[in-house]
Amino acid sequence: MDLNRNTLLKFWQNFNIILIFFILLYNVIMLKKIIIFDLDGTLLNTLEDLTYSTNFALEQFGYPILSVEKVRSYVGDGVNKLIERAIPNGIDNPNFEICVSLFKANYQNNMYNKTKPYSGIKELLSYLKNKGIKIAVVSNKFDKAVKELCEKYFPSMIDIALGENIKEGIRKKPAPDTVYKVLEHFGMTSDEAIYIGDSEVDIKTALNSNLPCISVTWGFKNREFLIKNGAEIIVDSPNEIIKYIG
Repeated sequence: MDLNRNTLLKFWQNFNIILIFFILLYNVIMLKKIIIFDLDGTLLNTLEDLTYSTNFALEQFGYPILSVEKVRSYVGDGVNKLIERAIPNGIDNPNFEICVSLFKANYQNNMYNKTKPYSGIKELLSYLKNKGIKIAVVSNKFDKAVKELCEKYFPSMIDIALGENIKEGIRKKPAPDTVYKVLEHFGMTSDEAIYIGDSEVDIKTALNSNLPCISVTWGFKNREFLIKNGAEIIVDSPNEIIKYIG
């Protein structure tokens, strides 16, 4: 009798845990009015073009060029941080500012060479639009490039796109500034939004913005890295997001 009672008790405990999980999942995803995406590594695979422009800047001064995988480990915090990590002596290098300018000028002319949306992304965005959900992009890439890339690859699909704009007093991620700007633009609150990204910067941005975060594994960081950096909801394909939304 005691055995049956204990078995029944464990069943109800496990059932309640599962029920709470699905309630939380519903609250995280199903009731949202806006999805805020990172750009590089989440919507677009930009790595080869970023590597090309980084190496162009380095080559002008005879600095060692970098592999795609090395650049992968350097991206996510904006152009200045990318170049700081890429050149000898970092920000103390007297050619730092010139290298940043060279990168931006070169990237502006080469950011469409090999960049492409990840498989399933356009279908995901179309699905969200058909559901009446707003779509935003916030990125640490410089603002002009963010807007042009979104218009090029996702015409009429992105409702607002914001990039790095320190001159306007908007701090880069993981500060919540770009997220707050998006919410302010639509007159929404953090309770109505969810954040989707591929890196630790995105996890921190969502946390600082008081948003739930879905981390993706098809971008610049792998599952193990994301878990180590606090990811709670992880998906391996855009189709999984569609499945969760219903």
